[in-house]
Amino acid sequence: MELSSGFYGRSNPHMLSTSGGKAMGKLIEATHEPAGVEINMKPVLDIVEDIFERATPAAPGAIMQVDASESDERALHYSSLEQMMDVLSATINRISCEITYRLSIGEDAHSTTLAVAQIVKGYSWDAKIVLALAAFAMTYGEFLLVVQLYATNPLAKDVALLKQLPEILTRADLLKPKFDILANLINAMVVVAKCTVEFKGLPSKYIRPEDPELSSANADIPSAVYWTIRSTVICSSQIMGLINMGHEFLSSTTDAWELSSLTHNINSIYNDLVEKLNRCRQRINERKDIEAFETLVRLFDAIHIDNMKILKALIYAKDDQPPLWDGTTKQRVSIELLRRRSVLLLISDLEISEKELIILEQIYNESRVQPTRIESQYEVIWIPIVDRSTTFDDTKRKQFESLQAMMPWYSVGHPSMIQPAVMRYIKEVWGFNKKPLLVVLDPQGRVANPNAMPMMFIWGSMAFPFSKLREEALWKEETWKIELLADSIDPSIINWLTDRKFICLYGGEDMNWIRKFTTTAKAVAKTANIELEMLYVGKSNPRERVRRNMTNIELENLSHTLSDISLIWFFWVRLESMWHSRAQHGVTVRNDLIMQEILTMLGFDGSDQGWAVISRGADEMARAKAETFLKSLEEYTAWEAAAAEKGFIPALNDHFRSLRTEHHCNRLTLPGISVAEIGSIKDTVVCVDCGKPMGALLMFRCCTD
Repeated sequence: MELSSGFYGRSNPHMLSTSGGKAMGKLIEATHEPAGVEINMKPVLDIVEDIFERATPAAPGAIMQVDASESDERALHYSSLEQMMDVLSATINRISCEITYRLSIGEDAHSTTLAVAQIVKGYSWDAKIVLALAAFAMTYGEFLLVVQLYATNPLAKDVALLKQLPEILTRADLLKPKFDILANLINAMVVVAKCTVEFKGLPSKYIRPEDPELSSANADIPSAVYWTIRSTVICSSQIMGLINMGHEFLSSTTDAWELSSLTHNINSIYNDLVEKLNRCRQRINERKDIEAFETLVRLFDAIHIDNMKILKALIYAKDDQPPLWDGTTKQRVSIELLRRRSVLLLISDLEISEKELIILEQIYNESRVQPTRIESQYEVIWIPIVDRSTTFDDTKRKQFESLQAMMPWYSVGHPSMIQPAVMRYIKEVWGFNKKPLLVVLDPQGRVANPNAMPMMFIWGSMAFPFSKLREEALWKEETWKIELLADSIDPSIINWLTDRKFICLYGGEDMNWIRKFTTTAKAVAKTANIELEMLYVGKSNPRERVRRNMTNIELENLSHTLSDISLIWFFWVRLESMWHSRAQHGVTVRNDLIMQEILTMLGFDGSDQGWAVISRGADEMARAKAETFLKSLEEYTAWEAAAAEKGFIPALNDHFRSLRTEHHCNRLTLPGISVAEIGSIKDTVVCVDCGKPMGALLMFRCCTD
């Protein structure tokens, strides 16, 4: 028998072009007459793929080892296919016989392909491809089974003799290159088949045939069917050539170019299909995310008996392991531990500052000292928000694990547990945008506070249950005094207050002014016969200059300093938290003394000068910028008599007012304010010196030492 090597490729080069491929697809479409019977072809494709993998040519007589567990798994898999194969086996055999017959009479591959298309015309598009592959898998598997068993199995040896195979089986050096080329084409066909099966399995709930992503793919699938069936015909002709022509066919190189070209064509079809499949998946995921987001919105609007539904909706929990990491025991734990507990969700990206974590950890650990107190009846979960459009690489993994290791509370086991719909809800509903949030869920999963971070920084665990009502109640108990301004940053302050000492907090970065101010203040205190304690609180966002100042102040014994530079940061972020908290309750500078004093302090920090505040008890406090304060102390003799009559702080305040000039310039940096919010607050911010509204100016700044 004469087999033509050029009939499937080289004789019709235009057929491999895009236009030629589309035309072949139209021919297949013309034969398509679906019978309406839907069959899941994936199990059949799995068996076909398994045949191709196991039939990989090896040295004749080599025995493939299969362990017992794999054998049992395959047996179970095969048994589940028996009923399906009762329906499909006749069609598969018919395809195999049709290809063998037509090739044996010398019919060309195109005509044979269309003949196979007629056999499978009633099947779905994915079934057409899988059935054709299954027919070839039988031919391929039977041939390679003889090859593998030839040297060790008498039956295989007899069959090989009848097929005139011994000659080629002794030439393993020539057998392998031929089958390497075939393997490339087979692999290309299998991935295209997988692609079409996956298209068939796309959920109609989330993607429809009229969607552009799917309609474009559906237009290309007939061409994929044609070229895959045609490739099975070509591969079958290769096996027949080996059987019928033996060594003469094996040593021929005339088919290599055609097989490679066909492989390239099939791979191009696959690349196009998989791109469209990915777009379909993206559309499906978008619609699933929208559905999940809407479900989440409804879930938070509903009433629940506990917080489990809410927590499980926020933290995607797989069944294979508990979703939470316990920062204390360092092991995975069940979310059930949080049932009917108040839960604080610490929401941040991977750039959360170490200073924030240190302060939160200190507050959290203090609450655990007496776990039965009502203020301790809450838990914290870290919810990391990681952009899914970028790869979670080894650097990000280490960053996540490093942050997780710092936290004594719970955290999700992995950032991937936070689904896109949840991230959207956190950003759109709770307003997360880089700056960490502390969202409070009550024992029923209701949002008690969309951000309790200011409350936590101001009052610590005493703010439990961290609700807006609790926040209002706490503010009603507060007045502007040194306890509110500096509470919790240094334990010595409590002792100083108890001993009725004068307490002076001061800041800035100018070391020369610091030396003059502290020396002068001590001299005045001695003259006035008052007990004065001084504490340096630096500047917000403290950097190297503040650190150097702390070292110099300690070495020169100028005043007290805080035990850690992070406490300086905490002093200022606590003031910012007070501003946020008061502003959220509609309080303005015009109608609230506490807000006025908060903004005065923030204004001090915004200037290039130093500043100081001096207080004794709850009702006496004086504050001024560096120049005014130092000048007033240097002029103490001018108001010494008034200090003896009125008291030191009232007399000092009077002297500050006498030094105030009409011309002044105050700057104020409001923390965490976006461009969009400037218009809504500019009428409520007034100058602390003259009471006039302050103008708003947008500023971008990069501060480095």
